[in-house]
Amino acid sequence: MKASRRPLRALSCMPTTYPTPRYVSGTSNAKSSIAATPATSLLHQVSPSPKKEATSPLAKLPLSSVLRSLMILSVSSSSLLLKPCIYTLSMLAHPKTPLLDVAKNPLLNMLVKHTIYKQFNAGENKPEVQQSIRAIKDLGYRGVLLGYAKEVLVGESNVSPRDEKAAREEVQMWLDGTLQTVDMAQEGDFVALKFTGMGVQALDLLQKKAAPSPFMDEAIQRVCDLAISRNVRLLVDAEEQAVQPGIENWTMKYQKYCNSQTPGRAIFYNTYQAYLCSTPATLAKHLEIARQEGYTLGVKLVRGAYLKTEPRHLIWSTKEETDACYDGIVEALLTRQYNSMLKPASVEHTTELPPVNVIIATHNRDSVRKAHALRLQQASKGEDKSVDLSYAQLQGMADEVSCELLEGFQSSEPTGKNSFVESPNVYKLLTWGSVKECMGFLLRRAVENTEAVGRTKQSQEAMFAELKRRARQAFRLRN
Repeated sequence: MKASRRPLRALSCMPTTYPTPRYVSGTSNAKSSIAATPATSLLHQVSPSPKKEATSPLAKLPLSSVLRSLMILSVSSSSLLLKPCIYTLSMLAHPKTPLLDVAKNPLLNMLVKHTIYKQFNAGENKPEVQQSIRAIKDLGYRGVLLGYAKEVLVGESNVSPRDEKAAREEVQMWLDGTLQTVDMAQEGDFVALKFTGMGVQALDLLQKKAAPSPFMDEAIQRVCDLAISRNVRLLVDAEEQAVQPGIENWTMKYQKYCNSQTPGRAIFYNTYQAYLCSTPATLAKHLEIARQEGYTLGVKLVRGAYLKTEPRHLIWSTKEETDACYDGIVEALLTRQYNSMLKPASVEHTTELPPVNVIIATHNRDSVRKAHALRLQQASKGEDKSVDLSYAQLQGMADEVSCELLEGFQSSEPTGKNSFVESPNVYKLLTWGSVKECMGFLLRRAVENTEAVGRTKQSQEAMFAELKRRARQAFRLRN
């Protein structure tokens, strides 16, 4: 498999769908402080209140965001409009003339920046990024998962893995951008890392499942040290199976380095893709390693983003099997009990999981609701498994899911004298960089929407319903 000829995706919390139509129907997939917080401390009792008109979770979004989202989601959910959109973005990502180069055409740059760029990206520099972070936190989010958009496009590079000088320059470029990203993040935020971003030598080592070079190791440890000093957490994106086993080896090395320094909490997270049949066994193995080496495992769970490029036999046969895998793993992690999906790697430990911190990174509303309901059930019984739990969705996508989480799904769940409402730790995944640097990222968002038309259509309908609600409210006020 020639992964080196294809740029790898930067964020892996995108929904997974399947080529056979019968699997695509239905719902599509898609911490205020860093310290681990017991679930019960996040809860407060609520008294019964008179029934009143339910407010829309999307009411907290500014009108400009609703209108922009509706426009972009309308394009993304239309098979007629999406293909021309992808073609246009492809031309902008790989311009053949200065007229189509967003770095050289100021009018085009402005148009892109104030539409699709603003929908999905945090900004081009530190002031813009920090303003975006503040705006997100003002809406009620705990924070962001921030990533740097600039990529080393290995397939287009003439650098040889044996060229030490050039390889060090690529690693240094990755290090500079990553340190800058950690510096932009605020306490309790996450920073997404992409090991293949270090260039051709890193890709070569990952494909061979070899250890990082001394220079790479030093660079990654510098990032870890800065993150620890700033109370910022790190997570490594999942990539294609050509390099993923190597990525997992590196990740476990730095999980031990970071997480051993912070008992009970994870600073360094790995990403697990539920659409892979091997994921339950891989996660169980990593849990056992963490148990033996005495640190808290950091788990970011996604459905997966490489359905069209991975060998098909590695992936569950149906969407329903992927859903069952995802929800089964979430249940095991939140209850800290092995189950029929997540089985222990060692016969010595057949019941309770070791300490774990979890990020549920999905756009699937059903999976989010199940996880949230489980937390409420645990709290109502006085159970405390000390699992630090966060939820995450991409900026500009699945806002209806994110906003419902911010409301604790209160509008659809009955409350009573003994009811509890959790204040979930909800994050948005943001990418920063110049408009030019972000074009590849934006192109992938459009391409991935072709795999999730059902979910995108639901988001569009939610935004349209919100716009109509505001229009009705404005009409009533005028009259």
